[in-house]
Amino acid sequence: MEQNAHRALSIALAVGKEALLRLFSYVVARDYGFAPNPFYGICSLATCKPGIRKAGSVGDWVVGTGSKKNKRGGYLVFAMRITETATFNDYWQDQRFQCKKPNLRGSKKQAFGDNIYFRGGLSGQWQQRDSHHSYRNGVPNQHNIRTDTQVDRVLLSGEYSYWGGAGPKIPAEFRDCEGLDICCGYQNYKNKFPVRLVREFVSWLMCLERGYLGSPLDWSRTP
Repeated sequence: MEQNAHRALSIALAVGKEALLRLFSYVVARDYGFAPNPFYGICSLATCKPGIRKAGSVGDWVVGTGSKKNKRGGYLVFAMRITETATFNDYWQDQRFQCKKPNLRGSKKQAFGDNIYFRGGLSGQWQQRDSHHSYRNGVPNQHNIRTDTQVDRVLLSGEYSYWGGAGPKIPAEFRDCEGLDICCGYQNYKNKFPVRLVREFVSWLMCLERGYLGSPLDWSRTP
């Protein structure tokens, strides 16, 4: 009886975990290694996509696919399992992520750092570091500040794959499953998928190589 009870509990927990498995999918229209930032052993989503940053939780998956404009529709740019979240101030102050603060005079990897926001000054207003999201002369870009900081949350992953412009093609079985496409065909994101589709897609992702595997597609267009 006791063994059967333990087995029933294990099955219930497995089903529960499966039911909680979530996937967020969106198109990476601009791939500079900024959003997401896949460098220094951590993939971070600290700017753009406020909806995903608000809704994503530890254990969820986020995937970015290429754009049709760049002839990369249906190809993976990155995939990450969220392993940690942080506020902007926590991200700014954490010693682990000082390397992600941008240095526009450094290498491309340094120039596209995404650790750019913190509250400061007498008023406690959002401060924006000179970066890919500020103006060329270092003046803060208020539009980007409003968009990025509407959700005070950074998604972090130590379990990710980033291919940039050289990602694998997503198998056809995930592009047309019961009339659903794992790829997002519009500017926002999608996360309403059947549990079976998410489970099988994540199983495929977990068979792929991990880490930083290729350069951002748009680096070839920057000096």
